[in-house]
Amino acid sequence: MDRSSNRHDEPGVARWANEDGSGLLRLVLKLDAAACGALGVASLAGAPVLEDLLGAPLVLLAPVGVFLVAWAVVLWVISSRPRVSKTAAWVVILFNLAWTVDSAVVLSAGWFSLTAIGAAFILAQAAAVVISAAAQFYALRRAYPVRPA
Repeated sequence: MDRSSNRHDEPGVARWANEDGSGLLRLVLKLDAAACGALGVASLAGAPVLEDLLGAPLVLLAPVGVFLVAWAVVLWVISSRPRVSKTAAWVVILFNLAWTVDSAVVLSAGWFSLTAIGAAFILAQAAAVVISAAAQFYALRRAYPVRPA
């Protein structure tokens, strides 16, 4: 018997992510949910401090924080399904790409008097969101491979 094809020999996360085609997709969606939830809670809890540190006004930080917490719940629900919907995964990927574009627009338009740390933060979170979208796309392709016609 070829041991390389025996998935029971794979350690922890690798085995869980490969139990079916969508295991890796569920994992990257849950990681995205955790990151969004953490950033949302930080935006809400630390808004007064972040306002000065980042130069982002409270009227931006609070709604973004509420949205990120709600989006984290949505991501967690999507990722908790036995098999992630292909459509739902595409919506998440496209949303993440739109978030990245919006981040670039906010930064380049100069709508807010961001500090250097604030500008760096927007760039860093946009990069993290692009990486997340790429991981989700990779996992989606593994979960739903294109079959030759």
